[in-house]
Amino acid sequence: MPELPEVETVRRGLKELVVGKTIKNIEVKVPNMITTGSQAFCETLKGQKIQDVKRRGKFLIFQCSKGSILSHLRMEGKYFTDDSHVDKHVHVIFHFTDCTNLYYRDVRKFGTLGYYPNDTVWQSQSLLKLGMEPECKTFDLDTFYHSLSRYRSSIKTVLLNQKVVTGLGNIYVDEVLFKAKIHPLRKANQLSFDEARRIHQAIIQIMEEAIEARGTTIRTYENAFGENGTYQHRLKVYGRKDEPCVCCQTPIKKIKVNGRGTHFCPRSQQEK
Repeated sequence: MPELPEVETVRRGLKELVVGKTIKNIEVKVPNMITTGSQAFCETLKGQKIQDVKRRGKFLIFQCSKGSILSHLRMEGKYFTDDSHVDKHVHVIFHFTDCTNLYYRDVRKFGTLGYYPNDTVWQSQSLLKLGMEPECKTFDLDTFYHSLSRYRSSIKTVLLNQKVVTGLGNIYVDEVLFKAKIHPLRKANQLSFDEARRIHQAIIQIMEEAIEARGTTIRTYENAFGENGTYQHRLKVYGRKDEPCVCCQTPIKKIKVNGRGTHFCPRSQQEK
């Protein structure tokens, strides 16, 4: 599933490709993907101009003349504008008045789109439940630490919970905990302030690095220009089961945490 760096990379590409374009009409081939009703979605957006593309957590927000489109890519959703890449997995097509198109492709059909009039998208339940953005200017350490203290579950589980800090998924949580030298099974409410600070700093740094690298391509992720990310070449633990730790040469271990495959170094991330 695309995580924050991948979604941010897609957002930047879409902003370059579609901002300023006016929607002529929309084709929806899988109505269930439209959370606010397929017919109303198509009729209401007709004639609206895309004014900006923003992101909140893993959600994309297309700001239009009279409202916004809220989009979640889920497992394999992707946007592109190249007509030559259209296939049976393209389920939504935005036709613009300048004769160009924006395609939404989703092999598994898990992705969603919905239309929200005016500024109501920011009051939608999908966005209201999200935690802090992991950005240096707004990601407050004290708030983060106090949020962790409310959870008795493992730190791995808590960081995957979008209510504390938003945008992190399985790949980056493993990388963050390795960098912070915290075992994934440590209870969130038992972490010291210093340990929380290390996690906080690791989140900011890894998110910045991954965005700069255009995200991580493990299987199918591409940005809006059809380009792969490159952060997969910098992963320290994720996907490296039984390979030597880059710091101490101890074989990387893989376990299940709340059903999610979890990679860590048993020497540098000891469970206290």
